[in-house]
Amino acid sequence: MGAQIRVYRQKIRSTSSMKKIFKAMEMIATSRINRARKRSNAAGPYANALTRAVTAVASQTSISHPLINRGGESRRSAVLVVTSDRGLAGSYSANVLKKAEGLIERLRREGREVELFLVGRKAQQYFEFRERPYTQLWTGNTDNPDVETATSIRDALLERFEVPYEQGGVDDMHVVYTEFLSMVTQEPKILRMLPLQVVEARELGEEIVPGAELESADYENEALFEFEPSAQDVLDALLPRYVATRIYACLLQAAASELASRQRAMKSAGDNADELVKKYTRLMNTARQAEITQELSEIVAGADSLAS
Repeated sequence: MGAQIRVYRQKIRSTSSMKKIFKAMEMIATSRINRARKRSNAAGPYANALTRAVTAVASQTSISHPLINRGGESRRSAVLVVTSDRGLAGSYSANVLKKAEGLIERLRREGREVELFLVGRKAQQYFEFRERPYTQLWTGNTDNPDVETATSIRDALLERFEVPYEQGGVDDMHVVYTEFLSMVTQEPKILRMLPLQVVEARELGEEIVPGAELESADYENEALFEFEPSAQDVLDALLPRYVATRIYACLLQAAASELASRQRAMKSAGDNADELVKKYTRLMNTARQAEITQELSEIVAGADSLAS
């Protein structure tokens, strides 16, 4: 009995220690979620305005640009998979990887080759364990991304996009990340980054394009913007910045989702540790009671023997 009690005491101590770790990680994640959400919300208006500007310029000119709707069949696709560096975030990374696998399978069914670009050590471990190659990896700050990381990713992707297929280039790009919807809901998403699908600028509203109420025939014949120095130069300046901004927005959404998932997972782990401590305490008390009962029985039996 004494050995059993010692085992339960050890389990209570170890579980209580883990509970303290879970609680600390929950508090850290909780304190960082608000900052991550504020950064994501602050980047949103700039990304939307830049998207409207690119759409407005591209839809009102007849110039061609390699980042906009280039024709031809897609033969090789770049897929950027955004996961976390650390675990203890529930099913956050697993859900992203499952979404990425579905996209990869679909692209291959369409006859395309797939070139992988990874963000986060979880994605690295997943693909290396399965001995599947990837082109480039970014790690170290998945829960606190910076603009430099987004710019580095953009440069790597655009470098592959601007190279012809015959020289190892890609024809389109996709980003698999997690969108932060609320503290309890984070949804894996697939964003087709390039080539950019241009929507008519007049559909964006009067605040962006004056005269948006024009009929489509009049709209096609009337220039609503004048470009200085030229529309081509404007697109050359805007499109790389647009790509970096969209990637940065995805990283910020993923960071907020990772922290929310970790906070929820650590709270659940802490609650489970509480239940385990209660369970082990009850079992230890039961074992102690049985030991005391046995000792009393032995004392009574010994007293009876002496009396007889």
